[in-house]
Amino acid sequence: MKVLWGLGKGLALLFWVVVAINIVKPMINPFDLLISLAGSLLFLTHLLELLLFNRSLQGRPSPWRDRLYILLLGILHIQTLPKSPGQDNSHA
Repeated sequence: MKVLWGLGKGLALLFWVVVAINIVKPMINPFDLLISLAGSLLFLTHLLELLLFNRSLQGRPSPWRDRLYILLLGILHIQTLPKSPGQDNSHA
């Protein structure tokens, strides 16, 4: 499973590289708008995830680095965070 999370993180970072290149040197007409729109929507989604999971970052050793990773990678970084000892998975 760690391989899949790592592959997803690599693809997400590649996407952000494409968005950054598109900002510096825009691509041809329909693609520059689509890449900018997809990048802004993904950034807003990651910002919403950051707001939702902000409370779980309070006890982390470096919460600001985790917040930056959530802005870049979103749920792919949240899934790799260790579970806090207060969380219990039993449903009984």
